[in-house]
Amino acid sequence: MPVPTETSAISPAITYNFGTVTLKSGSAGEAVKELQKFLKNTLTLELELDGVFDEEMITIIKQWQNDHGLIADGVVGQKTKTAMYVSVNQTTKTSKPTPPATEFMPALRYVDRATGNIYQTFTDKIEERKFSSTIIPKVYEAFFGNKGQSVVMRYLKTDGRTIETFVAGLPKEYIGGDTAENNEIKGVFLPENIKDVSLSPDTGSIIYLFNVGDNIVGTTLNLTSNKKAQVFDSPFTEWLSLWPSSKMITFTTKPSSGIPGYMYAMDPSGKNFNKIIGRVNGLTTLSSPNGKLVLYGNDSLSLNLYHTDTKVLDSIQIRTLPEKCVWGKESDVIYCGAPKSIGTGQYPDAWYQGEVSFSDQIWKIDIETGNATIIADPAAISGEEIDSTKLMMDEGENYLFFVNKKDSFLWELELK
Repeated sequence: MPVPTETSAISPAITYNFGTVTLKSGSAGEAVKELQKFLKNTLTLELELDGVFDEEMITIIKQWQNDHGLIADGVVGQKTKTAMYVSVNQTTKTSKPTPPATEFMPALRYVDRATGNIYQTFTDKIEERKFSSTIIPKVYEAFFGNKGQSVVMRYLKTDGRTIETFVAGLPKEYIGGDTAENNEIKGVFLPENIKDVSLSPDTGSIIYLFNVGDNIVGTTLNLTSNKKAQVFDSPFTEWLSLWPSSKMITFTTKPSSGIPGYMYAMDPSGKNFNKIIGRVNGLTTLSSPNGKLVLYGNDSLSLNLYHTDTKVLDSIQIRTLPEKCVWGKESDVIYCGAPKSIGTGQYPDAWYQGEVSFSDQIWKIDIETGNATIIADPAAISGEEIDSTKLMMDEGENYLFFVNKKDSFLWELELK
């Protein structure tokens, strides 16, 4: 973290606080305004104090850096800030400068499939920053746990057969601190050829399924303590797991058109393993955060809502797959990407295998009333057809995020 160099000089009449974030093109806020004040006062410039790091600022900074024997890159990082403080005889009595006033805004982290590099941006504006430099090629699935402080990456080794699962802690970010671009991600590998991974609702643990002999075993892993516990063991090996609530982990048989599917549930300690839904062809499921509701689909892509406490079954007005939906955290609403039209085919296999692709509209389903309404048509808004998958929301449920299955691009929809 940048720390101004202490000197024995007398403190200046005017002091500056450039914060601790690296300032560069596109930066904005109080720290940039402080930088503008410094340049205006020390260079006697007619500089507008608008708090925006623009092209004029870059030119001035480069000249200042060149005049003071620094690399003239127009980026105000630790070395440049220290030199600026020293140039005006400014000292600091603390180990780090007091950060400027901070406005909290949700950030989004994601993984580049080609390189495994982690990036992050803000939900209110696109300000993409590279967070890591560790190369992990051809990542096809990633999870962020511990509120973004851990990552699980899955990729295929160069032999084209072996699936590796890599778990790592991420460097902690501090309020007002730099977002470093060269963080090295260090972690451990889980057993090879893990078949399925799910994240707990508090994001602090995962459950992963892998073969041991002729059986499949489910093990939970705490991402902070690295404590493991085996909670599942089955001679049937084709399962998909989901950890929707603190009291329940679900296991659904892998779906295929015309094949009866089953869903079971148990508590995270591995006890009370019970059947919830059975004999539904092409069964796909998505359980609610409170564990009392199961959204499930069949091989015609019809959706139903099953109440686990009352055993009541409600039909949903739209046709899609539960994988194209996400629950609200209070289990009172569901957002789904639903195809405008569905052709004939063997579902869900045809969609999984890429034989068919959809153009979705985004729907909101009110659980209490059962009403389903269209809230967005991505094709009409952006001109691009979206086949949505991996839907998720931020903590405040102000934004809906999803990946376009057609090209793996990440999209954001403002909900409020």
